[in-house]
Amino acid sequence: QVQLVESGGGLVQAGGSLRLSCAASGRTFSSYAMGWFRQAPGKEREFVATINWSGGSTYYADSVKGRFTISRDNAKNTGYLQMNRLKPEDTANYYCAARDVSSWSADWSTYKYWGQGTQVTVSS
Repeated sequence: QVQLVESGGGLVQAGGSLRLSCAASGRTFSSYAMGWFRQAPGKEREFVATINWSGGSTYYADSVKGRFTISRDNAKNTGYLQMNRLKPEDTANYYCAARDVSSWSADWSTYKYWGQGTQVTVSS
């Protein structure tokens, strides 16, 4: 069993930066791939970024490529999403997720564990 808790969301002006953290409980987190997803009001859940178990392989949505960076520190059981050059369209509730497979995936339905989400609001 893995429990995930996100933090680091907030209000930021366009062009600014935020760093989201995802703290995981459970000894198996280091063997799981993880991902970040987001959902804005009235919209469907959207893939943002994903990383494999070791951190050696990552994949991003086109909308955030070059602006966001996903990483993880398995010694700390924590994942991160560094968000730079934020845009108003990045406003959403951001969720981290883990799947009990070592390889990454952009498909939210393959993730077994989810955090409660952290709100990111980007003002213009």
